[in-house]
Amino acid sequence: MRTMIFDTERLELKPTSTEDAVFIHKLFNTPGWIKYIGDRKIYTVAEAEAYIKTKITPQFKKLGFGNYTVIRKEDGIKIGSCGLYDRDGLKGIDIGFAFLPEYANKGYAFEATCRLMEIAFQEFQLNDIIAITSKENLSSQKLLLKLGLRQTDNVILPNDTKELLLYSISKTPS
Repeated sequence: MRTMIFDTERLELKPTSTEDAVFIHKLFNTPGWIKYIGDRKIYTVAEAEAYIKTKITPQFKKLGFGNYTVIRKEDGIKIGSCGLYDRDGLKGIDIGFAFLPEYANKGYAFEATCRLMEIAFQEFQLNDIIAITSKENLSSQKLLLKLGLRQTDNVILPNDTKELLLYSISKTPS
């Protein structure tokens, strides 16, 4: 598995591994994650480790990209997650992000996601990126628009009943 680490001015994006289980457990149980992304039923660090092994690592092995843990360079603190996902029920690669509440509204999500979009288009040679968010998640909608994505449709994922907003962006010719 190729484990590329990417940098921004303030952040490091590294492939999420079982070393991040404590952090993933914390992130997945924040009120914002549960409200906007959903309860993944990760109630222990062991369950977080199992989730990483069964959901995150296989996609990296298959596609060469996936979920990245976002680390603040100045102090090495894990502050969020940003990734490129091959999701059931979606046609295309989905970009997603989530940050601990204490690191919200500081520009970290924009910085990390913007860098990951560059990587997706340049390194991974994707031509299009999509994103989904709930109708209630106004901050994610605002960020997706700031990143240049446009709402193109609504979608309901398999085994779900909640209608989500679908956004997309295409690679600009060089």
